[in-house]
Amino acid sequence: MKQLTQQSLGDVFALGATGPGTWHAQVDRTWRGWTGPHGGVLAGLLVEVARRAAGDDLPVRAVDLRFLGRPVDGAFTFSATAQPVGRSTAIVDVVARQESGPVAAASIMLGRTAPSSVPDRAERPAPEVATADACAAFRMPPEIVPAAAHFDIRPAAGPLPLTAAAQAWMCAWIALDPPMDTDAATLAILADALPPGIFPTLSAPVAVPTVGFSMYVHTDFTEPASQRVLARVANTGTGGGWSVDDVDIWDESGRLLVSARQNRRVLG
Repeated sequence: MKQLTQQSLGDVFALGATGPGTWHAQVDRTWRGWTGPHGGVLAGLLVEVARRAAGDDLPVRAVDLRFLGRPVDGAFTFSATAQPVGRSTAIVDVVARQESGPVAAASIMLGRTAPSSVPDRAERPAPEVATADACAAFRMPPEIVPAAAHFDIRPAAGPLPLTAAAQAWMCAWIALDPPMDTDAATLAILADALPPGIFPTLSAPVAVPTVGFSMYVHTDFTEPASQRVLARVANTGTGGGWSVDDVDIWDESGRLLVSARQNRRVLG
C-alpha cells in the first residue's frame, strides 16, 4: 500500500460548510462501488457532518441510515438539524442531496463520556488470526469496482468471495488508501469495505445494494485506534430478495471499535 500523509475524511472529500447547517462534498469516480459512489463513503460523510453540526466534540455513539435514491459521482450537499437531548446527548438528522433530490438520510446519536458504576465489558473478542503482515493482499478488480483501489484488504480467516463456499462470512485486515484518521466516520467506510456476506457462497457476483445501515460505536477514541483494523462480516440470513449482514471491527490491540448491520436487496 502506498505510504501517504494521513488525512481526515473531510480533507479527502473536500467537505466544507456552505452556510448554517449545510455542507458540500465531492466524491470522485475513484470511489465508485458496484453501481455508484461507495455506500460506506456516503455513510462516513453523513457521520462527519453530524459530528460537525453537534459541536462540542461529542463522540458519535450510533448511526441509523437509509438510502433513498441512487447517487451518482460528483457533488453532494448535506443539511443537518441538531436536537439536544439533555446535557450530554444530541441527535442529529442529516440528509444528503444531489440534483436528483435526496439520496440518503441518517439519524446520528452523539453523547459525552461519563463516569459509570457499571464496569466496562466486551462480549465480542477479536478472533485469533495471523498478523496483517503475514496475510496476503486481496483486491477486487478495480475495473469492476474502482473503490477497491482505496482498500488494502488482507484476508485473515474464512472463505474468499465467489468461491462457492459453504460458509457466508469473511474476516480480513483492512486499511484505507489514502490513510485517514480512524474515527467513527472512517469506520463507517470500513464497515462497508468487504463484499456482501453471501459472496463467499456464490461463484459469480450479483448486485446486492444496501438499503439500510446501522452502526454502534464502542469507544470515544480517547485512546487513538490503529489505522489498520480487523473486520468480520457475516451473513445472518438471506431470503425473499433481502439479505442481512453483521459486521464487527477491532483495532490491532483487539479493542472492539464498532458493530454494524446492513440490510440489503438482492437484485441478481
